[in-house]
Amino acid sequence: MDEQFSMFMETVEERFRGFVSQIHEYLLGNGCKCDMKLQKSGYVVSYVLSGSQRTLATFISRKTGMKLRIYPEHIPEYQSFLDTLPEKVKKEIKKASVCKRLINPDDCNPKCMMGYTFMLEGEQYQKCRYMAFQPTLSEENNPYIKQFLEKELYCFLGEKLYNQV
Repeated sequence: MDEQFSMFMETVEERFRGFVSQIHEYLLGNGCKCDMKLQKSGYVVSYVLSGSQRTLATFISRKTGMKLRIYPEHIPEYQSFLDTLPEKVKKEIKKASVCKRLINPDDCNPKCMMGYTFMLEGEQYQKCRYMAFQPTLSEENNPYIKQFLEKELYCFLGEKLYNQV
């Protein structure tokens, strides 16, 4: 895995390697397992929460740059955080595909997990889980990406502790 991760890191823009490495270490240190696959568009590096089959985040390569797709299952618990995101990120979230399954469950593959319903700047959105939260790595976005992961991980770990009682 380390050799494969090193190969992935070579595909990351040099200016973001420190950040990607920091996120990698943070997630591994908080109980995530790293799963890597090589696809046509490049490496797909996913972080799966231990003790579950749930993916927390995935690094994906796009023509527009490296993105981190975040799967915020607990978004209702901290959705006010979305209002603090940079305008560019909010714009991407707003233009992401609507979750067909939330609107009409028969309009999408029944195996597809439903997307997210959340508030952003006072407006309700129902977005596809695979399109809604995938900010591009940038100097402006990176601190918010880390906060987003911290909030989701905090909620997940709290839920896990609660369920063990």
